[in-house]
Amino acid sequence: MWLILAFCSAALLGFYDVFKKKSLMNNAVLPVLALNTVFSSLIFLPLILISHFCPEWLQNTLFFVPDTAGWEVHKFIILKSLIVLSSWAFGYFGMKHLPLTIVGPINATRPVMTLVGALLIFGERLNLYQWIGVLMAIISFFMLSRSGKKEGIDFKHNRWIFFVVLAAVLGAVSGLYDKFLMGRFNNMVVQSWYNIYQVFMMGGVLLFLWWPKRKSTTPFRWDWCIILISVFLSAADFVYFYALSMDDSMISIVSMVRRGSVIVSFLFGALIFREKNLKSKAIDLILVLIGMFFLYLGSH
Repeated sequence: MWLILAFCSAALLGFYDVFKKKSLMNNAVLPVLALNTVFSSLIFLPLILISHFCPEWLQNTLFFVPDTAGWEVHKFIILKSLIVLSSWAFGYFGMKHLPLTIVGPINATRPVMTLVGALLIFGERLNLYQWIGVLMAIISFFMLSRSGKKEGIDFKHNRWIFFVVLAAVLGAVSGLYDKFLMGRFNNMVVQSWYNIYQVFMMGGVLLFLWWPKRKSTTPFRWDWCIILISVFLSAADFVYFYALSMDDSMISIVSMVRRGSVIVSFLFGALIFREKNLKSKAIDLILVLIGMFFLYLGSH
C-alpha cells in the first residue's frame, strides 16, 4: 500500500513542479514562495481548528489533527519547517533560471542521498533490484551534466545548478527527518503545523530581505498557478506522510519513487515550455524510469 501511495505522490509532485515553473517565469521568487506557504497553511488551518473545537467531525478520518503535547513536539516541527523552507528557497531560485528538463532529472537523484542516510541511520537494506535502480539514478546525473553543456550550462561553475543541488541535499535531509518524525508523531500534526510555521518564517524573509529591495529586483506579478502550487504540493505531501506512517515503509524507496515526478515535469517541459536538447535529456529520463521499474520489482 505504501508503495502505491508513493507513486501517487510522485504524479502530484510532477504537476507541482510544472505550476511552480510557470509561476516563476519572469517573476519575483520570494513572494511566490511566501504565497505558497500562505495558501498551503490555509488548506490545513481549518482542519486544525475543527479538530480542536469540534473533534467529533473529523475524529475517525485521515484529516483529524490531534492536540499535541506542546513544545516537546512543536520544536521538532519547527526544525522541519526550517529545513523544508531552506530547500524550497534554493530550489525556487534554481528553477527560475534553469530549464525544467534539467532541474527535474537533478531532483530525481535526491533519493540517492536519502538512501545513504537510510542505510547509515535507519539500518535499511536494499536487495539486488533496488541497488540496480539506485545505480541507474547515479548514472543519469552524470549523463545529465553532458546534456546541460549543450545549452551552455556548466555544472561546475553555474550557481543555479549549485542552488538546485543544495536544494536536493536539504530535501534528502528533510526526507530522513520525515521518517524520524513519522515514527513518533501523527502525520497530520506534522504536515499541518509545519505549513503554519513556514508562513511566519517567510513573513520575516519578505519583510527584511525582499521588501526593501523590491524595486531593484524582478517585480512580482500575480499568477493563478501560484494557488495550484500549494494545492498539488499539499496533496502530494499528505499522501507521502501517510505512506511513511505505515510500519513497513522504507524511506529510501519512497523517496526514490517520488522522484518519478520527473516524468510529468519532463513532458510539460518539452510540450509546453518548448525546451531544447530533448533527445539527450530523454536518455537521462529513460534511465530514471528503468531505475523506478527495478525499485518496484525489488519492493515485491
